[in-house]
Amino acid sequence: MANVFYIVQIILAITLIVVILLQVKSASLGGAFGGSDASIYTTRRGVDKVLFQFTIILAVVFLVTSVLVLLFAR
Repeated sequence: MANVFYIVQIILAITLIVVILLQVKSASLGGAFGGSDASIYTTRRGVDKVLFQFTIILAVVFLVTSVLVLLFAR
């Protein structure tokens, strides 16, 4: 049973990495130090909003599977 959770967790981890990398926008080094005009408080629309919500869902599912691995690995 724990092997199934390991496989699911690996798939979730890879998917989570891909979804996070898809969210990265073009940001310069100056933006890291507050030098850009882009505001943090922008409204997410379209695909950006869907990716953001999907990332949250994947992170929660990954957390739940991590706890289940701990419970079933005993």
